[in-house]
Amino acid sequence: MDADHARLVVAAQGGDARAREELVCAYLPLLYNIVGRALSGHADVDDVVQETLLRAVRDLPALRTPESFRSWLVSITLRQITTYWQRQRTHEDRTALIDEALPVPDAGAPLEDATILRLRLSDERGQAVEAARWLDADHRVLLSLWWQECAGLLTRQDIADATGLSVAHTGVRVQRMREQLELSRTIVAALAADPRCPGLSGTVAGWDGVPAPVWRKRIARHTRDCALCTATATERVPAEMLLLGVAPLAVPAALLAALTAKGLLSGTAMAATATATSAGTGGGALLGKLHAVTAHPVAMLATGAVLATGTATYLAWPEPEHRTPGVTAAPTADTSAPAPSRTSAPPVSPSALPAVVPLGARTLESVDQPGQFLTYAGDFAVLGRGEQARRRGTFTVVKGLADSRCVTFRAADGRYLRHHYLRLRLSSDDGSRLFREDATFCPRPGTVDGSVTLRAHNYPGSALRPRDGGIRLDGSNGTRTFTGQASFLVRGPAT
Repeated sequence: MDADHARLVVAAQGGDARAREELVCAYLPLLYNIVGRALSGHADVDDVVQETLLRAVRDLPALRTPESFRSWLVSITLRQITTYWQRQRTHEDRTALIDEALPVPDAGAPLEDATILRLRLSDERGQAVEAARWLDADHRVLLSLWWQECAGLLTRQDIADATGLSVAHTGVRVQRMREQLELSRTIVAALAADPRCPGLSGTVAGWDGVPAPVWRKRIARHTRDCALCTATATERVPAEMLLLGVAPLAVPAALLAALTAKGLLSGTAMAATATATSAGTGGGALLGKLHAVTAHPVAMLATGAVLATGTATYLAWPEPEHRTPGVTAAPTADTSAPAPSRTSAPPVSPSALPAVVPLGARTLESVDQPGQFLTYAGDFAVLGRGEQARRRGTFTVVKGLADSRCVTFRAADGRYLRHHYLRLRLSSDDGSRLFREDATFCPRPGTVDGSVTLRAHNYPGSALRPRDGGIRLDGSNGTRTFTGQASFLVRGPAT
């Protein structure tokens, strides 16, 4: 957890209403995504989020360790989800089944349905979202937490603390969830096959089309031994890579209005957030997230796709594409610009500067950790300090293998930097399209003059940043803190 957020917790515990409001703004997108995924976009998601925040604000003075606020908040969220399910089961036991008599089309349609349809996500991404609906309830909650871990918004320790388990036990539970997810992906792919396996058609005779554990088990008994139904399983993209490409759930405007009415947010704070976002300045984790649900759709089309369904608006990065506005790979290897300074007069907004990575021999110095350069140990990229690390981390920058307007980094031994299972590593070119995409990075402006962030060409909403002792591909959360951690100054080769 950021030290700034820990200080906000202390201030909020002391009665600072503005600090409390900043905390709500910073963590609202995270909570909404956890609840939204766990409840598969049910209409009651907003109510559960509101109840979670109200309880968190009420119990905040009793929190003894401000630095554990994030995991504490997630644990409250999980309890509210469990409470909601218990209420639902009680209600269902007392209520007649009259759903067929309600002429309300798509009233309970999951949020992902519209995303899959309107944004035309790839088959595998759509299947991964659909597969989540086949999971047991506890696994669906764990998937929503793991989803945020893959995006870099939670750590494994956060999940362990929130669930009251050890990190090792949490890892076992995540692995079991992933096994059920892979089984569910097989089921979804088999059901969608055209033509469908004749044996599978017989197995699902009488099925009402609603995912349920009993039908998952029945279908799985068939697919495990059916070569036709499992034909594509070995060629799947890993689930964690698919999750990065699925659009995050943006907080609906209706929920923001409800939180404002309850005094958890103020109109002034929302206006200030929107102003800061449009000006490209820093702020909380809400920047680029809450603003997305209030911005005019036309203004958002330049960077993402906005669609509205009912009262909710969703923001999603588009599918990988060949146009990369603002990306610059310098045309020649001979141009050696002087090393950019960290200050300039007059000051220039970094967001207004072009993102340039000149071709030729270059090194990348971390903005967040000055004096440390992107290098590698064995096969994996790391940050290293000193001339030896800088010499080892001198890469030849060439035009992007998948897009000439982006860049690719080649090491002295001929291998290339690529992201693989969310980690940056060195690999030999295997000639595949996937390799070319994984090894292509598109520069965006960093937090200081002349710095860049490196976005994955095939996952444009994610950037490289040092984390957990390596360099990982993380989904951007829109904060200046994240951008600072993901920013690199382009330097010349070690002398």
